[in-house]
Amino acid sequence: MKKHWWKEAIIYQIYPRSFQDSNGDGIGDLGGILQRLDYISDLGTDVIWLNPIYDSPNDDNGYDISDYYTVHPEFGTMAQFDHLLEELHRRDIRLLMDLVVNHTSDEHAWFVQSKQPGTDHPYHDFYFWKEGKNGGPPNNWQSFFGGPAWTFVPAKNMWYLHLFSTKQPDLNWENPQVREEVKKVLRFWLDKGIDGFRMDVIPCISKHLDFADADISNFGHVIETVYSNGPRVHEFLRELNRDVLSHYDVMTVGEGPGITMDRANLYVGHDRGELDMIFHLDHMAVDHGPGGRFDPRPKDLLEFKQLWAGWDQAIGDRGWLSVFLDNHDFPRMVSRFADDKKHRIASAKMLSMLILTMRGTPCIYFGSEIGMTNVQFDSIADYRDVETLNFWKIMQAKGMSEQDYLQLVQSQGRDNVRTPMQWDSSSHAGFTDGNPWIRVNPNYEQINVQEDREASDSVLLFYQQMIAMRKQYETLVYGAFELLVGAHCELFIYDRIDDQHHFRVLLNFSNGAVDIPVELDGFRYLLGNLPDPTEVLRPWEGQLWIK
Repeated sequence: MKKHWWKEAIIYQIYPRSFQDSNGDGIGDLGGILQRLDYISDLGTDVIWLNPIYDSPNDDNGYDISDYYTVHPEFGTMAQFDHLLEELHRRDIRLLMDLVVNHTSDEHAWFVQSKQPGTDHPYHDFYFWKEGKNGGPPNNWQSFFGGPAWTFVPAKNMWYLHLFSTKQPDLNWENPQVREEVKKVLRFWLDKGIDGFRMDVIPCISKHLDFADADISNFGHVIETVYSNGPRVHEFLRELNRDVLSHYDVMTVGEGPGITMDRANLYVGHDRGELDMIFHLDHMAVDHGPGGRFDPRPKDLLEFKQLWAGWDQAIGDRGWLSVFLDNHDFPRMVSRFADDKKHRIASAKMLSMLILTMRGTPCIYFGSEIGMTNVQFDSIADYRDVETLNFWKIMQAKGMSEQDYLQLVQSQGRDNVRTPMQWDSSSHAGFTDGNPWIRVNPNYEQINVQEDREASDSVLLFYQQMIAMRKQYETLVYGAFELLVGAHCELFIYDRIDDQHHFRVLLNFSNGAVDIPVELDGFRYLLGNLPDPTEVLRPWEGQLWIK
């Protein structure tokens, strides 16, 4: 297997609005990140993935970009950005920027020009404009955020496509001018010295131009077969790589909605010249029904394990994955995949062992390293996410009560991971001196960085130990993965093997003690999340063995 720095790196994701406020306006900013760089460095991570900081109306918290070349004033200035980049590099930490080029804001200058009446001006074809059908939209496509994927503009007498919010019109990559503008954006930031891009919904940039109606009864299937993996997506990605990315020593991470196992290496195969890695979303849908996140189904550990094993086998030695269990779009992992009540500390540590012993580049979402949990706001008025608010309108129209909808949001909503970082037990968890843009999780007095720093068995300390372990043993980066006892309903056990070492990882995904069903003769106990291993795996116990 080819070795690269980005395979050996460990990513720390920062949602800038929620990390640290430095000026008292209640919004996290670049100045706040600068204040916390030593914390990130001490954690041991090598790369920061920074969610969008570009100028934006914030309909979707920065994923609706109105100017790719300007830092949003609420985050600071370009001079502060340059200083942040310099300070990161001084600490040997690289910076990954969020690249959002499937769509822009409807307030971007391109779209302002595009929506002018007529079709014969230069910016008309920067976006997708279609005439309606039978007095309605051009087809029955539905937005990721609920409602039709088309909006009518009376002055133009046409509809524009937006796979996400109405304020996020999709760019028309069929237009060579659009692709050249995207390349200019990439070069601007790469020439500043950043170290790569996380590419938002990148499989969606190529559209099926017949715009045929879809079977919208299963939204996941629509994403895979209609919205993603379009006919020219690989051509477009190779063009970006050939003309821009290949000229820099950087990493590219593609968000992978709709990318299936059989398609994965078309995006990340070493011989493809497209992306360095993707993060697939299959395991992020293990509790989603046909209607998506607000149509829940029970989780199944057997399915969960087979997804990890299947993806590792599908990628093999030809490509690479990013490994994660939560991010800005999905609930806190300890609340979703473990026990955030009685066994919060143990299970948060156990999940970190999974992420940091798996083949692929680990990505740690801010706050996971102290075991932050989902938030239980008791009113829709406390939520800020456009997806949550849009679906509330839809559910209201269907007759759902606010209390019933809140139960869905409290388990699946994106604001669960967007509450401010919990630094200490002072007012607003040390995040701001002002009024935070979204309420702090009320459990901040018990769960915060200061508490973890002072405790001898904290989640934070265990993350540091696991990160150090991964850096010490290259086997945990490049070694082969082998799933053991795949049919066990409570345990996730696997090996990581190369010609240097043989690791055995034992994880108990249950609230009970479970007998260990594999041999450990010849193995030496290396690290665990509970003291003094016994003959059974205790609730939410994780053990790492080596020989």
